[in-house]
Amino acid sequence: MRSRRALLALAALLGGAGALWAATGAPAAKAPAVPRRIVSINLCADQLVLALADRGQIAGLTHNATDPEMSGEAAAARGLPLLSNSAEQILAIEPDLIVGMPASRSAALAALPQQSYPLLDLNTANTLDEIYMSIRQTAAAIGHPARGDALIARMEGELAGLPKPGRGRVAAYYQRRGYMTGTGTLIDELMTRVGLVNLAGKLGKPPLSQLSLEEMVAARPDYLIVESATDKVTDQGSEMLHHPALKDIPRISIPQAWTVCGSPAYATAARSMAEQIVRQGRKPS
Repeated sequence: MRSRRALLALAALLGGAGALWAATGAPAAKAPAVPRRIVSINLCADQLVLALADRGQIAGLTHNATDPEMSGEAAAARGLPLLSNSAEQILAIEPDLIVGMPASRSAALAALPQQSYPLLDLNTANTLDEIYMSIRQTAAAIGHPARGDALIARMEGELAGLPKPGRGRVAAYYQRRGYMTGTGTLIDELMTRVGLVNLAGKLGKPPLSQLSLEEMVAARPDYLIVESATDKVTDQGSEMLHHPALKDIPRISIPQAWTVCGSPAYATAARSMAEQIVRQGRKPS
């Protein structure tokens, strides 16, 4: 039996939004105008489906959908069916739309038999424009394009006139065990949006790298951006972030759920970062 990955061959347009459909050698399956059994196979897709679909349309989400540390839409996901990345579960649902970001990473999708299901295969969103594109694609695919337009308008309103209080100061997104996020990422764009310069870029680091405590102290960033879950020491990984050598570096704390995916939470994250910088009241060095 041919691999499911080999079946993702035909592209279709939904109200101007690009979608990739799973198909056999026969003509591609068509999604109904308003799908009634939507399955999400990716945490980031979960959040878009939850923000845009009717609750009754959602037939399955990933097992992390209700985790408030991972998903900005965790509260909305409570009570909905959660899947364990199982092809059998998807087969039992017989979805009329599968949404992934990207779907090609799903082992469950690859294991499905030759029967085809309509598939919305979204690109990973690492910029605001890419988030808007994902919103438009998802809203069109689930039959509610006007909701996508309204969500984008709301985000644009939240970001309109957002100040850049960072004023060119340097920040590091520093995580458990000394991991640091680099350029070309969602958090990097958020830094730029509020006027900060990413330390990882200044040091020529890749999108994900490790920086020792000593190296971070020597780099002397103006801010550390940290996940709010690490505001208190809960394990060895978060303990490093509370070392006395870092205590004088001002912190910007945001939930990981706002930045792990390109989602509507982008606007909330940007506003929170800007407000925290203003509250710090620091002058440019």
